[in-house]
Amino acid sequence: MKEEIHNTLKTLKSGGTILYPTDTVWGLGCDATNAEAVKKIYELKKREESKALICLVSDVVMLERIFREIPDAAYDIIDYSDNPTTIIYDNPSGIAKNLVAEDNSLAVRVVKDEFCKQLIYKLNRPIVSTSANISNTPTPNSFKEIDNEILSGVDYVVNLHREKICSQPSTIIKLSGSGLVKIIRK
Repeated sequence: MKEEIHNTLKTLKSGGTILYPTDTVWGLGCDATNAEAVKKIYELKKREESKALICLVSDVVMLERIFREIPDAAYDIIDYSDNPTTIIYDNPSGIAKNLVAEDNSLAVRVVKDEFCKQLIYKLNRPIVSTSANISNTPTPNSFKEIDNEILSGVDYVVNLHREKICSQPSTIIKLSGSGLVKIIRK
C-alpha cells in the first residue's frame, strides 16, 4: 500500500486524475483544490459542471478547515454512522470553485477506508470522489466492470483491491445550520 500511496500522491500533486477504490465504489478523483484537475474529471465523466461532485477528507480536522460552521449533528453522524455517509455543508472555502454547487454547498465524507485516509492525510488536501462511470451509465460494482474509456482516461489507476465487489454508494444528507436534516440519497 505504501508504494501505491506514493504513486497516487505524485499524480495528484501534478494535477492528474486517478481511478481508486474508496470506502464505497471505485472512484474517479483528483486534488479538490485544483480547478483544472476537477475540470478533467467532469470531462472524463461527460458530466455537466452544474452537477456537483463529492469530496473526501481524512478526518474532522480537515473538514473544519473547509467549513467555518459545522452543525453539531454532523459530528454524531460522522462518529456513529455504520455506513459511509456524505454530508452536504454550506459555504466551503479553499476548494476549487467548479466543485462547489450553485447554492454554495459541498458534499463531503470523512473516510474510514485506510488507503483513502492515508492518501488524503499525506496530500493534506481533500480529494474528489465520484463513481468511475460515464454519466447516465450504471455505476460499476467491481473493477472488471469499469469502462475502457474511464480506464484509459485517467492518469493513474491504483493497483489495490481490484478483486473487491463494491458496496452501494454512500448515503447523502444535507444539514442546514438550523439543524434540519434532509436525506438526498439512501
